Amino acid sequence: MPYCLSRSVISSTIATIALAILAMHNVQIARAQYPLAPQTQIPQSSAVADVAAKDRRPGTTYSRPAGRSSGADAINAIPMGRLTPAAQQRILAITNRPTLYRHLGQQTIQCDADLFMFIVRNPEVLVGVWDLMEITEVKTERIDAFKLRAIDGSGTDCTVDLVYGDPAVHVYVADGFYDGKLTTNVINGKGVFILRSIYKVDAEGNSIIEGSLDCFVQVEHLAADLIMRTFGPLIGRTADHNFAETARFIDQLGTTASKNPLAMEELALRLPQVSEPSRQRFAALIRQAAERQRARALTAPVAATIPTASRQ
Repeated sequence: MPYCLSRSVISSTIATIALAILAMHNVQIARAQYPLAPQTQIPQSSAVADVAAKDRRPGTTYSRPAGRSSGADAINAIPMGRLTPAAQQRILAITNRPTLYRHLGQQTIQCDADLFMFIVRNPEVLVGVWDLMEITEVKTERIDAFKLRAIDGSGTDCTVDLVYGDPAVHVYVADGFYDGKLTTNVINGKGVFILRSIYKVDAEGNSIIEGSLDCFVQVEHLAADLIMRTFGPLIGRTADHNFAETARFIDQLGTTASKNPLAMEELALRLPQVSEPSRQRFAALIRQAAERQRARALTAPVAATIPTASRQ
Protein backbone atom coordinates (compact mmCIF):
# COMPACT_ATOMS: atom_id res chain seq x y z
CA MET A 1 0.00 0.00 0.00
CA PRO A 2 1.52 3.36 -0.99
CA TYR A 3 0.52 5.06 2.25
CA CYS A 4 1.57 3.06 5.31
CA LEU A 5 1.32 4.96 8.59
CA SER A 6 3.12 3.83 11.71
CA ARG A 7 1.04 3.78 14.87
CA SER A 8 3.69 5.93 16.55
CA VAL A 9 2.54 9.50 17.19
CA ILE A 10 5.53 11.19 15.60
CA SER A 11 5.71 8.73 12.72
CA SER A 12 2.10 9.59 11.95
CA THR A 13 2.90 13.29 11.90
CA ILE A 14 5.95 12.88 9.65
CA ALA A 15 4.20 10.47 7.28
CA THR A 16 1.27 12.85 6.85
CA ILE A 17 3.51 15.84 6.16
CA ALA A 18 5.71 13.82 3.80
CA LEU A 19 2.58 12.69 1.96
CA ALA A 20 1.63 16.28 1.26
CA ILE A 21 5.07 16.95 -0.12
CA LEU A 22 4.91 14.41 -2.91
CA ALA A 23 2.62 16.02 -5.54
CA MET A 24 2.80 18.51 -8.74
CA HIS A 25 1.68 22.27 -11.16
CA ASN A 26 3.26 23.75 -14.20
CA VAL A 27 6.77 25.13 -14.22
CA GLN A 28 5.77 28.73 -14.88
CA ILE A 29 4.16 29.41 -11.46
CA ALA A 30 5.57 32.56 -9.86
CA ARG A 31 5.02 34.27 -6.52
CA ALA A 32 6.65 37.45 -5.26
CA GLN A 33 7.19 36.31 -1.69
CA TYR A 34 8.02 32.66 -2.32
CA PRO A 35 9.05 32.47 -6.01
CA LEU A 36 9.05 29.35 -8.11
CA ALA A 37 12.05 30.21 -10.24
CA PRO A 38 15.38 28.93 -11.57
CA GLN A 39 17.75 27.57 -8.96
CA THR A 40 20.64 29.67 -7.65
CA GLN A 41 23.47 28.69 -5.32
CA ILE A 42 23.48 30.48 -1.97
CA PRO A 43 26.60 31.54 -0.09
CA GLN A 44 27.72 29.47 2.87
CA SER A 45 26.34 31.02 6.05
CA SER A 46 27.39 30.62 9.66
CA ALA A 47 24.08 28.83 10.31
CA VAL A 48 24.84 26.29 7.58
CA ALA A 49 28.47 25.86 8.61
CA ASP A 50 27.40 25.13 12.19
CA VAL A 51 25.10 22.24 11.25
CA ALA A 52 27.83 19.65 11.82
CA ALA A 53 28.21 20.84 15.41
CA LYS A 54 24.46 20.75 15.94
CA ASP A 55 24.48 17.15 14.64
CA ARG A 56 26.15 16.23 17.91
CA ARG A 57 23.82 18.25 20.14
CA PRO A 58 22.39 15.97 22.89
CA GLY A 59 18.77 15.06 22.27
CA THR A 60 18.91 15.46 18.50
CA THR A 61 18.62 12.32 16.41
CA TYR A 62 20.31 12.48 13.02
CA SER A 63 19.63 9.32 11.02
CA ARG A 64 22.34 9.88 8.43
CA PRO A 65 24.26 6.84 7.15
CA ALA A 66 27.85 7.48 6.04
CA GLY A 67 28.16 8.73 2.47
CA ARG A 68 24.70 10.27 2.31
CA SER A 69 23.64 13.92 2.14
CA SER A 70 24.23 16.04 5.23
CA GLY A 71 21.91 18.64 6.66
CA ALA A 72 24.31 21.33 5.46
CA ASP A 73 24.14 19.98 1.90
CA ALA A 74 20.36 20.18 1.95
CA ILE A 75 20.27 23.72 3.33
CA ASN A 76 22.82 24.82 0.74
CA ALA A 77 20.45 23.62 -1.99
CA ILE A 78 17.89 26.27 -0.96
CA PRO A 79 18.32 29.49 -2.98
CA MET A 80 17.86 31.78 0.03
CA GLY A 81 18.64 34.85 -2.07
CA ARG A 82 15.34 34.33 -3.92
CA LEU A 83 13.27 34.28 -0.71
CA THR A 84 12.06 37.14 1.46
CA PRO A 85 13.72 37.66 4.88
CA ALA A 86 10.53 36.35 6.53
CA ALA A 87 10.67 33.12 4.50
CA GLN A 88 14.38 32.68 5.25
CA GLN A 89 13.78 33.12 8.99
CA ARG A 90 10.92 30.67 8.92
CA ILE A 91 13.12 28.02 7.31
CA LEU A 92 16.23 28.61 9.43
CA ALA A 93 14.24 28.60 12.68
CA ILE A 94 13.52 24.94 11.96
CA THR A 95 16.70 23.78 10.19
CA ASN A 96 18.99 25.37 12.81
CA ARG A 97 17.41 23.42 15.68
CA PRO A 98 15.63 20.33 14.33
CA THR A 99 14.49 17.60 16.67
CA LEU A 100 15.05 15.17 13.81
CA TYR A 101 16.90 15.32 10.50
CA ARG A 102 16.50 12.54 7.95
CA HIS A 103 17.87 12.19 4.43
CA LEU A 104 15.66 9.92 2.34
CA GLY A 105 17.87 8.27 -0.25
CA GLN A 106 17.63 8.54 -4.00
CA GLN A 107 14.63 7.11 -5.78
CA THR A 108 14.58 6.68 -9.57
CA ILE A 109 11.31 6.74 -11.47
CA GLN A 110 10.06 6.91 -15.05
CA CYS A 111 7.73 9.88 -15.49
CA ASP A 112 7.32 12.88 -17.77
CA ALA A 113 9.03 15.90 -16.17
CA ASP A 114 6.06 18.28 -16.41
CA LEU A 115 3.68 15.63 -15.14
CA PHE A 116 6.02 14.91 -12.23
CA MET A 117 6.23 18.58 -11.26
CA PHE A 118 2.46 18.91 -11.38
CA ILE A 119 2.14 16.05 -8.90
CA VAL A 120 4.93 17.43 -6.69
CA ARG A 121 3.22 20.83 -6.55
CA ASN A 122 -0.34 19.48 -6.17
CA PRO A 123 -0.24 16.61 -3.65
CA GLU A 124 -4.03 16.42 -3.54
CA VAL A 125 -3.89 14.77 -6.99
CA LEU A 126 -1.98 11.82 -5.57
CA VAL A 127 -4.28 11.66 -2.53
CA GLY A 128 -7.27 11.75 -4.90
CA VAL A 129 -5.97 8.70 -6.78
CA TRP A 130 -5.49 6.83 -3.50
CA ASP A 131 -8.97 7.94 -2.42
CA LEU A 132 -10.47 6.40 -5.58
CA MET A 133 -8.54 3.22 -4.80
CA GLU A 134 -9.89 3.31 -1.21
CA ILE A 135 -6.43 2.96 0.31
CA THR A 136 -6.24 6.17 2.36
CA GLU A 137 -8.35 8.14 4.81
CA VAL A 138 -6.34 11.32 4.35
CA LYS A 139 -8.39 14.40 3.47
CA THR A 140 -6.84 17.42 1.78
CA GLU A 141 -8.00 21.00 1.31
CA ARG A 142 -6.38 23.51 -1.02
CA ILE A 143 -6.10 26.73 1.02
CA ASP A 144 -4.46 28.79 -1.71
CA ALA A 145 -2.28 28.27 -4.78
CA PHE A 146 0.71 27.29 -2.65
CA LYS A 147 -0.73 25.94 0.60
CA LEU A 148 -2.46 22.65 1.35
CA ARG A 149 -4.10 21.31 4.50
CA ALA A 150 -4.01 17.55 5.21
CA ILE A 151 -5.89 15.61 7.90
CA ASP A 152 -5.15 11.92 8.41
CA GLY A 153 -8.29 11.00 10.37
CA SER A 154 -6.29 9.78 13.38
CA GLY A 155 -5.54 13.09 15.08
CA THR A 156 -2.93 14.65 12.79
CA ASP A 157 -3.71 17.99 11.14
CA CYS A 158 -1.09 19.91 9.16
CA THR A 159 -0.66 22.62 6.55
CA VAL A 160 2.12 22.44 3.98
CA ASP A 161 3.34 25.57 2.23
CA LEU A 162 5.35 25.36 -1.00
CA VAL A 163 7.71 28.28 -0.38
CA TYR A 164 10.02 27.73 -3.36
CA GLY A 165 10.08 25.58 -6.47
CA ASP A 166 12.11 25.12 -9.63
CA PRO A 167 12.67 21.95 -11.66
CA ALA A 168 15.66 20.96 -9.51
CA VAL A 169 14.58 22.02 -5.99
CA HIS A 170 11.27 22.29 -4.15
CA VAL A 171 11.12 23.57 -0.56
CA TYR A 172 8.11 22.98 1.69
CA VAL A 173 7.46 24.31 5.18
CA ALA A 174 4.89 22.46 7.27
CA ASP A 175 3.07 23.25 10.51
CA GLY A 176 0.94 20.66 12.23
CA PHE A 177 -0.23 19.00 15.40
CA TYR A 178 -1.30 15.62 16.74
CA ASP A 179 -4.26 15.40 19.10
CA GLY A 180 -5.28 11.76 19.10
CA LYS A 181 -5.65 8.70 21.31
CA LEU A 182 -1.92 8.01 21.67
CA THR A 183 -1.16 11.06 23.81
CA THR A 184 -2.87 13.06 26.54
CA ASN A 185 -1.42 16.35 25.29
CA VAL A 186 -1.47 18.04 21.91
CA ILE A 187 1.92 17.67 20.17
CA ASN A 188 2.82 20.52 17.82
CA GLY A 189 5.39 20.12 15.09
CA LYS A 190 7.02 21.97 12.21
CA GLY A 191 9.07 20.77 9.29
CA VAL A 192 11.17 21.84 6.33
CA PHE A 193 11.30 19.39 3.43
CA ILE A 194 13.69 19.77 0.50
CA LEU A 195 12.97 17.70 -2.61
CA ARG A 196 15.84 17.62 -5.12
CA SER A 197 15.36 16.21 -8.62
CA ILE A 198 17.56 15.35 -11.62
CA TYR A 199 16.05 14.71 -15.06
CA LYS A 200 17.43 12.33 -17.69
CA VAL A 201 16.36 10.43 -20.81
CA ASP A 202 17.40 6.80 -21.16
CA ALA A 203 18.47 4.97 -24.32
CA GLU A 204 14.85 4.02 -25.10
CA GLY A 205 13.70 7.64 -24.92
CA ASN A 206 12.00 7.31 -21.53
CA SER A 207 11.96 10.33 -19.21
CA ILE A 208 13.79 9.38 -16.00
CA ILE A 209 13.77 11.35 -12.74
CA GLU A 210 16.10 10.82 -9.78
CA GLY A 211 15.00 12.39 -6.53
CA SER A 212 15.92 12.65 -2.87
CA LEU A 213 14.15 14.22 0.10
CA ASP A 214 15.71 15.91 3.15
CA CYS A 215 13.48 16.28 6.20
CA PHE A 216 14.01 18.65 9.14
CA VAL A 217 11.35 18.13 11.82
CA GLN A 218 10.96 20.20 14.99
CA VAL A 219 8.63 18.90 17.69
CA GLU A 220 7.44 21.43 20.28
CA HIS A 221 6.85 19.25 23.31
CA LEU A 222 8.55 18.75 26.65
CA ALA A 223 9.08 15.07 25.89
CA ALA A 224 10.17 15.60 22.27
CA ASP A 225 13.80 14.59 22.80
CA LEU A 226 12.78 11.45 24.69
CA ILE A 227 10.27 10.56 21.99
CA MET A 228 12.88 11.00 19.26
CA ARG A 229 15.49 8.93 21.10
CA THR A 230 12.90 6.18 21.62
CA PHE A 231 11.25 6.20 18.19
CA GLY A 232 14.07 7.63 16.02
CA PRO A 233 14.96 4.36 14.21
CA LEU A 234 11.27 3.55 13.67
CA ILE A 235 10.56 7.03 12.34
CA GLY A 236 13.48 6.76 9.92
CA ARG A 237 12.40 3.38 8.58
CA THR A 238 8.78 4.54 8.21
CA ALA A 239 9.80 7.70 6.35
CA ASP A 240 12.14 5.72 4.06
CA HIS A 241 9.39 3.22 3.31
CA ASN A 242 6.75 5.88 2.59
CA PHE A 243 9.08 7.82 0.30
CA ALA A 244 10.07 4.70 -1.64
CA GLU A 245 6.48 3.48 -1.98
CA THR A 246 5.19 6.90 -3.05
CA ALA A 247 7.98 7.20 -5.63
CA ARG A 248 7.09 3.75 -6.95
CA PHE A 249 3.44 4.79 -7.22
CA ILE A 250 4.33 7.96 -9.17
CA ASP A 251 6.44 5.76 -11.44
CA GLN A 252 3.38 3.61 -12.11
CA LEU A 253 1.28 6.69 -12.87
CA GLY A 254 3.96 8.02 -15.23
CA THR A 255 4.30 4.72 -17.06
CA THR A 256 0.54 4.32 -17.40
CA ALA A 257 0.18 7.90 -18.66
CA SER A 258 2.58 7.17 -21.52
CA LYS A 259 1.10 3.77 -22.41
CA ASN A 260 -2.61 4.28 -21.77
CA PRO A 261 -3.31 8.04 -21.71
CA LEU A 262 -7.04 7.71 -22.41
CA ALA A 263 -7.62 5.66 -19.25
CA MET A 264 -5.47 8.04 -17.23
CA GLU A 265 -7.36 11.07 -18.54
CA GLU A 266 -10.65 9.46 -17.55
CA LEU A 267 -9.26 8.83 -14.07
CA ALA A 268 -7.94 12.41 -13.81
CA LEU A 269 -11.38 13.87 -14.48
CA ARG A 270 -12.94 11.80 -11.67
CA LEU A 271 -10.48 12.61 -8.88
CA PRO A 272 -12.04 13.53 -5.52
CA GLN A 273 -10.42 16.21 -3.33
CA VAL A 274 -9.19 17.98 -6.49
CA SER A 275 -10.59 21.19 -8.02
CA GLU A 276 -12.01 21.08 -11.53
CA PRO A 277 -9.24 23.33 -12.97
CA SER A 278 -6.60 21.01 -11.50
CA ARG A 279 -8.37 17.94 -12.90
CA GLN A 280 -8.43 19.53 -16.35
CA ARG A 281 -4.76 20.53 -16.07
CA PHE A 282 -3.80 17.02 -14.94
CA ALA A 283 -5.66 15.48 -17.90
CA ALA A 284 -3.99 17.89 -20.33
CA LEU A 285 -0.53 17.07 -18.95
CA ILE A 286 -1.25 13.36 -19.35
CA ARG A 287 -2.02 13.90 -23.05
CA GLN A 288 1.09 16.02 -23.53
CA ALA A 289 3.24 13.48 -21.68
CA ALA A 290 2.04 10.68 -23.98
CA GLU A 291 2.75 12.82 -27.06
CA ARG A 292 6.26 13.67 -25.86
CA GLN A 293 6.95 10.02 -25.07
CA ARG A 294 5.91 8.98 -28.59
CA ALA A 295 8.13 11.70 -30.10
CA ARG A 296 11.13 10.64 -27.96
CA ALA A 297 10.63 7.00 -28.88
CA LEU A 298 10.75 7.87 -32.59
CA THR A 299 14.04 9.72 -32.25
CA ALA A 300 15.73 7.35 -29.76
CA PRO A 301 18.65 5.38 -31.19
CA VAL A 302 17.73 1.85 -32.20
CA ALA A 303 19.90 -0.83 -30.65
CA ALA A 304 21.74 -2.93 -33.19
CA THR A 305 20.51 -6.50 -33.47
CA ILE A 306 22.67 -9.52 -34.15
CA PRO A 307 21.12 -11.73 -36.82
CA THR A 308 20.55 -15.33 -35.84
CA ALA A 309 22.61 -17.80 -37.86
CA SER A 310 20.42 -19.67 -40.30
CA ARG A 311 20.11 -23.39 -39.89
CA GLN A 312 21.61 -25.54 -42.56
